[in-house]
Amino acid sequence: MCAYVGPEALRACPGVVERLRGAGVPVRETAAGVIERVASTQTPQPVVALARAGGVPVDALARDGLLLVAVGVADPGNAGTLLRSAEAAGVVGVVFSGNSVDPFGPKAVRSSAGAVFGIPVAEGEDPVDVLDALRAHGRRRLATVTRGGERYDHVDLTEPIALVLGGEAHGIPAAVRAHVDGELTVPMAGDAESLNVAAAGAVVAFEAARQRRSRTEDETS
Repeated sequence: MCAYVGPEALRACPGVVERLRGAGVPVRETAAGVIERVASTQTPQPVVALARAGGVPVDALARDGLLLVAVGVADPGNAGTLLRSAEAAGVVGVVFSGNSVDPFGPKAVRSSAGAVFGIPVAEGEDPVDVLDALRAHGRRRLATVTRGGERYDHVDLTEPIALVLGGEAHGIPAAVRAHVDGELTVPMAGDAESLNVAAAGAVVAFEAARQRRSRTEDETS
């Protein structure tokens, strides 16, 4: 990894620069205007970094805890937000499959606020193959559906679970739903038809975190 900082970073956020140097990251100072020319946004932050993508094989993912499986999630903002929420909720990893967006693309990385480098991320071309592999790992595979599934807060989410989240346009394909062990639903009020995929993933992930905390408290009381 290598960081590049413009003059504004040295003035406005010297603490960030010092933390990078303290972590052993090479820091190269650039002239005014260089960051703006090489970054992919019109008004970038004054610090950019070059880092190796941190993807891992599906078989290398943890066998316990909650795992998210995104199927056909096309929007990089949703992918990044999903990663950010997953890391915050203690999810053990996220798999992107079925023509999902590249989780290491610039927009997804920005939306993840760095979470893409803090949580194991895997990519699998065929979601059915991914789900079959996760079943072999001992995971229960649960699909999120708009209606008709078991209430998400009535499901034991402390066991090893692969939570399957469908894409924005068409949800989870029927061929993929045939390879899950159950379905769950987040109840909605009013006239809302569905939750954004990143929001649905966050709701279930934090419910799983709540259940894990509750179980730990019960075991230690």
